[in-house]
Amino acid sequence: MPERDSVYSYNADVYGAKPAEDPESLQGHGSPAKRPQITMKRTEAKSGSVFTVILVSALAAVLLGTVIYSLNRRNTMYSRVSSLTNELNLAEAENVRLQSELEGKLSAKNIEDYAENVLGMKKIDSSQIKYIEIQTDDVVSIPTQDQSILGRVKSFFDRCVEYFRG
Repeated sequence: MPERDSVYSYNADVYGAKPAEDPESLQGHGSPAKRPQITMKRTEAKSGSVFTVILVSALAAVLLGTVIYSLNRRNTMYSRVSSLTNELNLAEAENVRLQSELEGKLSAKNIEDYAENVLGMKKIDSSQIKYIEIQTDDVVSIPTQDQSILGRVKSFFDRCVEYFRG
């Protein structure tokens, strides 16, 4: 595993390589003495970089979990709203059915049938009707009494006040 942390590099100027226009350098890099040497440098990971990677990964996992949780809650609420809407629609349909049934039972024909069949009532005929005559001549009248002088003065002032009030 030493190659895993290795970096390979070379510098053509240090080894005297020719520019790229040189046809000899393009074919097999010339003689072995002129070939650039490849060196291997060992790089060591910084001690803080592992901690940073773990911290960033944990933060990304927390964010992903939060997004998934919020989407799950939203879907749960949407399904709950949908089920409650369906229940509301069923209740409204049941209400319409019950209202029409109630209106049907309260019709005059149904009430008449119920009175005749269940309660044993019969329609009234003209022989059962009795009329009562009232005399209109019976009127009670109270004669006016003679008032004293003070009563007359008081009634005069009352009439004057009524006249001015309108």
